Amino acid sequence: MTLRIGFVGVGGMAETHLKHMRDNANTRIVSVCDVVEERAAKAAGAYDAKPYVDYKKMLEAEPLDALFICVPPFAHADIEENAASRGIHLFVEKPVGLDVREARAKAEAIRRAGVVTSSGYALRYIGTVEKAKAYLEGKTIGMVRAHYMSGFVETPWWRVMAKSGGQLVEQATHVADFMRYFAGDASAVYANMATRHLGVKPDLDIPDVTTVALRFESGAIGHLDTCCIQPDHRFGIEIQGHDFRVVYEGTKLTIVERGNTETFENDVADIFKAQDDAFIQAILANDPGLVRSSYADALKSLELTVAANASASTGRAVSPAEL
Repeated sequence: MTLRIGFVGVGGMAETHLKHMRDNANTRIVSVCDVVEERAAKAAGAYDAKPYVDYKKMLEAEPLDALFICVPPFAHADIEENAASRGIHLFVEKPVGLDVREARAKAEAIRRAGVVTSSGYALRYIGTVEKAKAYLEGKTIGMVRAHYMSGFVETPWWRVMAKSGGQLVEQATHVADFMRYFAGDASAVYANMATRHLGVKPDLDIPDVTTVALRFESGAIGHLDTCCIQPDHRFGIEIQGHDFRVVYEGTKLTIVERGNTETFENDVADIFKAQDDAFIQAILANDPGLVRSSYADALKSLELTVAANASASTGRAVSPAEL
């Protein structure tokens, strides 16, 4: 069976997904949509698809099996509801939006439609992740430490809080999600944010340094530090318990116990391809469990990061549940 694939948004990260869908033996890209007509036409030419500038017209005209939604955080409109109501399976890039209540409504519409969903949390597809999960099974986590340090993204909308949600929501969400994957959901977050270096950039109103303290529902505590002022890119997470720690430095896993240390390299050549292929296989097998981050799960990561923004604004700890 060959799945008919459509795209809404073909800039930036969409190019990665387009290549994977072109190379997957079980898929065919039939249509692409972008508000920039030239961009839609270019992608259509490159992938032998039909171009659109209006996603509603595309969904009405094209009998799609699956849709990749690769739009900026502020631009989701009713794409998910519209597609899900037609029985179209959904891959939604992270973050799944900016407004938590709107995303919750989308999640409910998707649940009612019964379609398979996936989201863009590719770190969950690192080859050693299941090894780390298995090691942590049954262990009591005491503390989780994480960081995401990078440079500034020049895309115009990225510097505007109302359009991107800031670095934590739009970018460092990868590591926030990774924390959740291993330690579970957070019950409260307290954040401090500041713009220390990049205020000279035109139209910028996002923080360039952020630190978030978390309390997890399990009782574990943690923190996440992120910034967009560095000359390079680094991320990692460290999960600590009594006499052990599980550490990711990028995609390299190290498990440390008293008297013993083991290191494991990631054996998945392309975690983004693994993520996309898992979505397609889940559709073909009618098995949503093959996907490691559904829309509903991605919503939880949005709730965590938006709660951190709310905490930084109010100066108090915020529970994701109260949003």
